[in-house]
Amino acid sequence: MLVVVSPAKNLDYESSVPVSEYTQPELLDDASTLAEECKELSPAQLGSLMKISDKLATLNANRFAEFSVPFTDDNARQALFAFNGDVYTGLDAQSLSEEDIAYAQQHLRILSGLYGVLRPLDLMQAYRLEMGTKLENSRGKNLYEYWDNRITKVLNEALEAQGDNVLINLASNEYFKSVKKAALDGMIITPVFKDKKNGQYKIIS
Repeated sequence: MLVVVSPAKNLDYESSVPVSEYTQPELLDDASTLAEECKELSPAQLGSLMKISDKLATLNANRFAEFSVPFTDDNARQALFAFNGDVYTGLDAQSLSEEDIAYAQQHLRILSGLYGVLRPLDLMQAYRLEMGTKLENSRGKNLYEYWDNRITKVLNEALEAQGDNVLINLASNEYFKSVKKAALDGMIITPVFKDKKNGQYKIIS
């Protein structure tokens, strides 16, 4: 079983990381190329493109400017401990045992606008680039065209390594759209979570 989730906008590069092990993103060369293209954008251009405040635009322009490889544990952080949104609060990575983290490394994948797809222990540098961003790039008019079938290929390799073909989709529509469903060598299961209020069930987004 392979589980895919979305990343988070909020990041944590301050708290301690309970593990020393790390891996490199499988699509780091593609991410580096994309980051280099983003370095050409001014804070004003980023702000308009991402519809974010001037402060956030400047922050992310600086992040792209500082993006550099190779990744080490001095200039990057494992993805599982870098993202800090609702999903990751619920996951509570700090409480996971070594066995839990090893299991997650094999069975959990994080879809990403900049990195394509990340394993929990893959190092990543801070960024903000949502998958739905209409960023014209060297491969097309948006990030879906940039990643093309690359994300799907990595997911297929993960499914093959596990020896099963079940993919649990917990990602948002924006992110899962980056997966070429017809080319995925597996059965996709997308749970729908609902909350009962006033006698009616409403989808939890």
